[in-house]
Amino acid sequence: MSTITAEIATGSTTFECEDGRKLVLCLEDNGVDILHRCGGNARCTTCRVEVISGEAGEMGEAERNILATKGDLAPNTRLSCQIRIASDMHIKVLNQASTTGMDPGTRPEE
Repeated sequence: MSTITAEIATGSTTFECEDGRKLVLCLEDNGVDILHRCGGNARCTTCRVEVISGEAGEMGEAERNILATKGDLAPNTRLSCQIRIASDMHIKVLNQASTTGMDPGTRPEE
């Protein structure tokens, strides 16, 4: 188990997450209304997070390609649907349903 600290619109939340799970699912299962409009397929970039500390793992080609289409992203910006938990992390959630007024989207698969 790893400890995840997430900076969200209402402050900060900390919870435990099973190693190997997708970060987007850990966030959602712990009450964070993160967007994931494409269902976790690295196509929409709505599940972006900034990795403040911790290891997010290697970025895959699909994630790298879609993030390259977005301008002005911090170098520590990642897609939470592409991160598999492997260690403690501190992140900032960039898009939440409650702040955008959008439907979160289809829940990503494990």
